[in-house]
Amino acid sequence: FYIYTILNDFKTPKGVLIYYRSKLKLKFLDKRLKILAAIVTLIVVALISRLVYLQIYQGEYFSKLADGNRIRLVSTSAPRGIIYDRNGVQLVNNRPAFTVELLPSLEPVSPEVVARLATLLNISVDEINEKISHHSGFDPVTLKIDVPPEIVTIIEEQQDLYPGVFIDTKPVRNYIYKYEGAHALGYVSEISDSELEDKKKAGDDSYKLGDIIGKFGLEKYYDKYLRGIPGGEQVEVDVTGRPVQRLGMKNPVSGASLTLTIDHNLQEATEKAMDEVMSGINAQAAAAVVLNPQTGEVLAMVSRPTYDPNLFALGISTKDWNAINNNPHYPLDNKAVTGEYPPGSTFKIITGTAALMEKVVTPDELIFDSGQHWIIPKTNADGEALGYINFEQALAHSDNVYFYEMGNRLGIDRLAKWARIFGIGEKTGIDLPYEAVGNVACPEYKRKVFDEDWYLAETFDASIGQGFTLATPLQMALVMSEAANGGKKYRPYLVKDIIAPDGTVIKHFDPVVERDLNIDPSVISLVQEGLHEVSTVGTAAAMFKDFPVPIAGKTGTAENSHGREHGWFVAYGPFDNPNIAVAVIVENAGYGATSAVPIGYKILSAAFGLDKPKTPENQPAPAQQ
Repeated sequence: FYIYTILNDFKTPKGVLIYYRSKLKLKFLDKRLKILAAIVTLIVVALISRLVYLQIYQGEYFSKLADGNRIRLVSTSAPRGIIYDRNGVQLVNNRPAFTVELLPSLEPVSPEVVARLATLLNISVDEINEKISHHSGFDPVTLKIDVPPEIVTIIEEQQDLYPGVFIDTKPVRNYIYKYEGAHALGYVSEISDSELEDKKKAGDDSYKLGDIIGKFGLEKYYDKYLRGIPGGEQVEVDVTGRPVQRLGMKNPVSGASLTLTIDHNLQEATEKAMDEVMSGINAQAAAAVVLNPQTGEVLAMVSRPTYDPNLFALGISTKDWNAINNNPHYPLDNKAVTGEYPPGSTFKIITGTAALMEKVVTPDELIFDSGQHWIIPKTNADGEALGYINFEQALAHSDNVYFYEMGNRLGIDRLAKWARIFGIGEKTGIDLPYEAVGNVACPEYKRKVFDEDWYLAETFDASIGQGFTLATPLQMALVMSEAANGGKKYRPYLVKDIIAPDGTVIKHFDPVVERDLNIDPSVISLVQEGLHEVSTVGTAAAMFKDFPVPIAGKTGTAENSHGREHGWFVAYGPFDNPNIAVAVIVENAGYGATSAVPIGYKILSAAFGLDKPKTPENQPAPAQQ
């Protein structure tokens, strides 16, 4: 009708106007249709291109994602290597423990399931939610380790109430003798965020959150050998995250084992000796080291107070951690290698050797002891005066005045030089973390720390192991070993062999002589004789005079600005062919002769088999042999 009207009126002016206006509208409409068609075409092309990209170029990637929603890769912990003593006695192994774990699912864990788990496992809802929130990847979330069988039964029988929850069996570190050797062995625990970050910065990506690592002692030092290689398994899960079937498995590889230099029987005897004596004198902190002076092997190492490393293996409780952490005597410190103490009169071994080697005194020179030195009025302990004495007598009776004069003649520089030669002020190189270096008294140290001049009185103090001089029990055990073996500094060590799971030896450790002190044999002989007299007529004679095995020893009493003196005792034996060197310190216990010597006596008795019923098989060797 519209077109008919236009045709009839075309000849009129009005009709012409309508005709051209309609024509313009049709052209505009046609242009819009073309634009719309172009847009639709572009959209279709884009969709097809995207589809091709996803299906062809990204097909494998999205296929893996799809499998990832259905298949979980669950890691399996590797058992850590076993730790043996030198005779094959197991000190540390692993025991199986049931572990409750939660597989990541497509949907968030419902509050109802979390509440059930919290009640069943006796842990808080917040703790479970925190573990879930920190989780990433497809590995399971470990909720609780070492659960009893009844909890295992409940979860297995009521799977519908615990979707995504399953039971795994994991190896848990087991320290068989609990407190025994705790500081040397160390402990394991779950890796922290900061530790993981440190590992990554060091270029080691083999660790992840949830891994159990060595945190202290040998467990830490040899962690890369002990931890093994984790295994894993592919588990198919349903839409709720509940395991359906196992698709594949890679068995974990156990860590390498360690054979130590420690003797379990001697370690046990050393611990027992220390506890018995400390309880009798009401001492709270102490340390002892037993070495073979001919090799540097550590035969026993004890620090008090101690702790049970099993507490850390499963995640230490707040109660247990507070008991350890709030103890003012620091149970976690291995005082044998981290404790720094003035060595007291045990340092006279160094002073005496230096004086003879530097020829500032002769063995037979008599020096008069009036009870105090004639230059600076420093005295002997308890004000005693021994009159004219020679070197051996001064060492045997630990005469301060004599050694003040040795310090006076040597001067602080030569005294400091010989302290360093013996190993004071440097790490021993033992295979344990956190070893302290001690300190050598010298003007440079005082200037650096206090910005003050050095005085002769401080040289006197240094000559008897007081003042700025500091040493660890391990360092003093080495000093005694150097005196015993004729002047060789061995590197102390705790591990003899690292053994692969198939029994092959990965690494064997032989004795290492760090340096020869180059002490004249006549000088070392004089020092040895003086130390032998300590046990026969000197400061330790009351305990060792009738000891069946001849020994050499030295007592010491270290002044302590924070309380009562620390007691020292160092010794070696048998005197003619030493294979045992001992260093003992008891904190805040007074004279070494009454605090540390009784511990040393019990240790040496055990080392020579004197603490057992006497039979022909364990009689001590005659002195002349």
